[in-house]
Amino acid sequence: MLFLTRVIWPGVVLMLAVAALSAQEVAAPKVAISAAYTADIVDEVEFIGRGEAVDKVELVARVSGFIQNVDAADGSTVKQGDVLYRIEPDEYEAAVAAAVASVDRAKAELELASIELNRTRELFERGTTPESQFDLARANEQVAKAQLASAQSALRQAELNLSYTQVTAPFDGRIGRSIASIGELVGPTSGSLVNVVSISPIYVSFSLSEKNLLDIMEAMEREVINNENLDLAPPVFARLPNGIVLEEEGEIVFMDNRVDPATGTISVRAVFQNEREMIFDGSFLNVIIRSPVPRSALLIPQAAVQRDQRGDFVLVVNSEQLVEQRYVELGVNEGAQVTVLDGLVEGESVIVEGLQRVRPGVAVDAVLAARGQE
Repeated sequence: MLFLTRVIWPGVVLMLAVAALSAQEVAAPKVAISAAYTADIVDEVEFIGRGEAVDKVELVARVSGFIQNVDAADGSTVKQGDVLYRIEPDEYEAAVAAAVASVDRAKAELELASIELNRTRELFERGTTPESQFDLARANEQVAKAQLASAQSALRQAELNLSYTQVTAPFDGRIGRSIASIGELVGPTSGSLVNVVSISPIYVSFSLSEKNLLDIMEAMEREVINNENLDLAPPVFARLPNGIVLEEEGEIVFMDNRVDPATGTISVRAVFQNEREMIFDGSFLNVIIRSPVPRSALLIPQAAVQRDQRGDFVLVVNSEQLVEQRYVELGVNEGAQVTVLDGLVEGESVIVEGLQRVRPGVAVDAVLAARGQE
């Protein structure tokens, strides 16, 4: 018996050692947790838009002639009235001079006709000249007046043609590449000289789906859709292709009166002052529509969310430090956070780090996640 006791005792010691090691292996795993919290957020939706100049035109010469000078460099910014091209004016200056002479001659003929009419009137009143002679003098004065009016009209046309020898910018903006050069013969039928587009303000056009449209109608006054009170429309912002969101706020100025049946969308136009001149005519960008009134929402880190065939879920650490699997209904993303519509309440802790080491029902050693992990 003593021999047996000595043999078994070391075995007991070995079993206790194994049990100790097993206890160490099943120690509760450490996880990082973050508490669900409530915060005010601003809802926003994003659409693809396109810049459209408020004013743009292809300039064409209104009179024929050879280009004498090109006054503006390609791509330069111009002001309304700036001279862009000068067409040789000699022919048109001569036409103005001839028209001035015609006006002077017509004035002289009218003056002579008026004198003749006054003389004939006196003779007619004395009874020394027939009435037919008086009628003829009166008609001659009317003809002279008409000739003067015609000459004055021709002078105005000649002066107008002379002014057209200077091709000017019709509005403030930027010109494109000049198509015509010095010495080239141009005219009304020779095509475009250069294009001019306005820079500030600028339109951005985009389309709303029927769902988006109904959401806006629900949130805003119906007059917005009828273009009757567009100042009630939500503010809009522009995200440039490089990802920068302009600080400048745009304003919706037009909504179409029908939904396009082919695309199921409605056309909308916003206007931006474009103070930094970062929006170009024809450029593509994203338009962001933000709700004017913040709303309260429950937020958790996106890192806490997992998904299976049933849907989105998170692992919650309860008051007993046990893991629970909780299916949730998610809303919009807010940076590294996501809104929770259903499945959690404020203050509940979700695991954001160590998810691969745990499963529902196990105990964990939970610590608060670092700020950068939340």
